[in-house]
Amino acid sequence: MTTSPARKRVDQRRWTVLLPVVGLITLGTCGLILLGLGTSKIGVGPILVGAIAALVPVAAVLGAFLWVDRWEPEPAKILLLAFAWGACGATITSLVFNQTAHVLGELINNGDGSTFAAVVGAPIVEEATKAVFVVALFLRRREEFDGVVDGIVYAGVTAAGFAYTENIYYFARVFVDSGFGDLSSGVVALFVLRGVLSPFAHPLFTAMTGIGVGIAAMTGNRTLRWVAPVLGYLGAAGLHSLWNFSTTVGTGSTFINLYFLIMVPIFAGVVWLVIWQRRREQRIVARRLPEMAAQRWIASSEVTLLASLQGRRRWRRAVRRKVGEQAARAVAEYQVAATELAFLRHRIQLGTAGAGAEKRHAELLEALIAARQAAVDAPGALKAAGGVRRS
Repeated sequence: MTTSPARKRVDQRRWTVLLPVVGLITLGTCGLILLGLGTSKIGVGPILVGAIAALVPVAAVLGAFLWVDRWEPEPAKILLLAFAWGACGATITSLVFNQTAHVLGELINNGDGSTFAAVVGAPIVEEATKAVFVVALFLRRREEFDGVVDGIVYAGVTAAGFAYTENIYYFARVFVDSGFGDLSSGVVALFVLRGVLSPFAHPLFTAMTGIGVGIAAMTGNRTLRWVAPVLGYLGAAGLHSLWNFSTTVGTGSTFINLYFLIMVPIFAGVVWLVIWQRRREQRIVARRLPEMAAQRWIASSEVTLLASLQGRRRWRRAVRRKVGEQAARAVAEYQVAATELAFLRHRIQLGTAGAGAEKRHAELLEALIAARQAAVDAPGALKAAGGVRRS
């Protein structure tokens, strides 16, 4: 018995609605379980102190990733889901498997399972649970990945959620043992360590996986498309293991040496990679805009403004000042639509756009035309571009 095309469309829409609902309910349940475990084991007051203390580093980390993601901002609902998975789903899954690793470590290490769990079990399990979201998103919504920057952003936001929940527990536990303390003990000392010196620790580890997935999105080589995410995950687990080794087994000098000789250079390397990839993305967009203008999808006078973040920002600022916030939002949506179409046309030319690229192109073109029309309908929004200084 064959299923009719109409029936297939109904089933597809049903799953499109059902899966997000089930996912949100599951993540909410995980969050409630974590809250219940924390308050029953530590107490409501310490958990509140931990939540407040953990807000500062997570806000800084999320702000940094949102700043990086300015060329083509990822959908807010997906970023929120990434954070929720890291904070709830990945955390509770890791908690279960880490307990198993602890028991296994006791069998291997004559009753001491803590070291094995911290250095071997936790890195393997935690990086795998964080990577699950990034890999699943790549397989399900490949069009959301234009390169390495997108992989780093999704991985970083997921890891930020994980670090937030983990920090709440650590701050709460230290508050019970030592109170607020000072620079040598208590919440203050831990805040310096986790909130000042290493707020990007988990995002840096998981960024290795994000880089691997980003490379997979860019390449047309099938072997590299599978190998890159695996190597990225191994890099993430390796860095995580080194970090845990320095904080649990090594001495203070071990931690300092690892921090300045390995972690800081790798962090600087990732920053350099992001800057390089951002410039690459700018060149891609700049190359595609003239051909889009030739097709009359955008105006030739807007090519220069759309080709740089500075030009876009000045355009939105001028519209906001002369016309208003609503018109500025319409221009911003038009800018994003133009960027998405430019990236897709680049991937189509390279042969890395995947199946359904032509359909996606038609959808993005329709979205671009609609976004520009919305900007046209906002009185003076596009005319304000004439007064913006070109860069």
